Amino acid sequence: MISANNVTLRIGKKALFDDVNIKFTEGNCYGLIGANGAGKSTFLKILSGQLDTTKGDIAMTPGQRLSFLEQDHFKYDDFPVLDTVIMGNQKLYDIMKEKEAIYAKEDFTDQDGIRASELEGEFAEMDGWEAESNAAMLLNGLGIDTSLHSSYMKDLNGNEKVKVLLAKALFGDPDILLLDEPTNHLDLDAIAWLEEFLINFENTVIVVSHDRYFLNKICTHIADIDYGKIQLYAGNYDFWYESSQLLIKQMKEANKKKEEKIKELQEFISRFSANASKSRQATSRKKALEKIELDEIKPSSRKYPYIDFRPEREIGNEVLTVEGISKTIDGQKVLDNLSFIVGHDDKIAFVGGNELAKTTLFKILMGELEPDEGSFKWGVTTSQAYFPKDNSQEFNKDLTITEWLTGYSPVKDVTYVRGFLGRMLFPGEDGVKNIKVLSGGEKVRCLLSKMMISASNVLLLDEPTNHLDMESITALNNGLIKFSGVLLFASHDHQFVQTTANRIMEILPDGSLVDKITTYDEYLENDETARKRFIYTASLEEDENE
Repeated sequence: MISANNVTLRIGKKALFDDVNIKFTEGNCYGLIGANGAGKSTFLKILSGQLDTTKGDIAMTPGQRLSFLEQDHFKYDDFPVLDTVIMGNQKLYDIMKEKEAIYAKEDFTDQDGIRASELEGEFAEMDGWEAESNAAMLLNGLGIDTSLHSSYMKDLNGNEKVKVLLAKALFGDPDILLLDEPTNHLDLDAIAWLEEFLINFENTVIVVSHDRYFLNKICTHIADIDYGKIQLYAGNYDFWYESSQLLIKQMKEANKKKEEKIKELQEFISRFSANASKSRQATSRKKALEKIELDEIKPSSRKYPYIDFRPEREIGNEVLTVEGISKTIDGQKVLDNLSFIVGHDDKIAFVGGNELAKTTLFKILMGELEPDEGSFKWGVTTSQAYFPKDNSQEFNKDLTITEWLTGYSPVKDVTYVRGFLGRMLFPGEDGVKNIKVLSGGEKVRCLLSKMMISASNVLLLDEPTNHLDMESITALNNGLIKFSGVLLFASHDHQFVQTTANRIMEILPDGSLVDKITTYDEYLENDETARKRFIYTASLEEDENE
């Protein structure tokens, strides 16, 4: 068990947390949620002891061990992979190394023998003889091949390092496990493995994640950070969302009834206060009126952008025809003889492990690349808007946000343009912010503003949920569900794909195509080999200072 007792954290004059009291108990998995800047990652650092509080303290059950997912991907570069994982239980690792050092001595003394015997006893009690096999099991489950277990961390790529650090956090059955965005950079199989691991984990888990599907699968409780406080709810993310909306609705309805009662009493008092025969009743009504208090409904500090794609022109039956497109990049054939026809009701999710193939196809369809073979044709009634995966060039200009968006607007009126920016959480003076200094999430919201203002009837989006907070992802998700045009997109967000797409296209490793008119879950359920082929390299990043 771990608890926060009257925890306050001040950053300058701002109180990020104010007298927070919350208890996390054994056997439960808590999803820690809140708007960008609410302090989710900061609170995990407080719980783990990495950050001191201004006031209050963190209490743990004596003798329990806490483990957390580290974010420094270079910290263990000089250590072997297997050793790095075992360091998740530092005491066990230290015993292993001390044993090795004693047994390596040429002048082994009686004192060394006594100390070695003590270490062997502790080692056995901590299941030390199973340490390497347990570490290897975690690594294999997360997709780190056995051939890499003896490699040094510096020889691994970024995604592999993340997986090793996650295995380190999970190692040794910690009593309290803190995970900050654990699904980043994991493939689908690794995410599924982690879900099962956490579902079966019998101790305490506290996790921060932008992945709604992941939170729904693993969480028994939701801890919501808002206004410097943390409110605890039973259930997963969807249950929290529905119950919180219902609570607000009930409070509003209760207040409405009270307002009606107040109005009725006020009218009675006004009508009869001067009438002698009714004066006693009027006085009693006045006393009743004074006792009625409206419950304060404090709106959430969360800010949801308003995303609404409204096509200027209705799309015809002929949307897009692709015939035999092939493309080789740096000697690798990423697209091989792709042919398909897009209908006017299609919302197509492009999935699969070949990230380059999806991006290449989108670039070809938008005229940024030429295919080696084949052709494509857009229907005459179509107009396209494109969200590129790499948007760095788009914002390498010395312009304010308003100037930048005005350049793409059919109406060159500043008030008109600022209306779109306001909906995307760029109110007032934010419009004069230079686009070069925008955060990842702000850039994404700018690009979505550009797509909305274009009023196109075909949208192409390549990983639009990267860098967005949960509120923006939800708003985009809802906006695309309502969109009346045609949609072609790639995304790593399971719930986003499941709720938006009515057609799935998987580009296989050899560049060929599997095309199914189905939902995402049905596609995975009916094609186990497809599920095993998918590799996701999502890089959702939370910017607490956004």
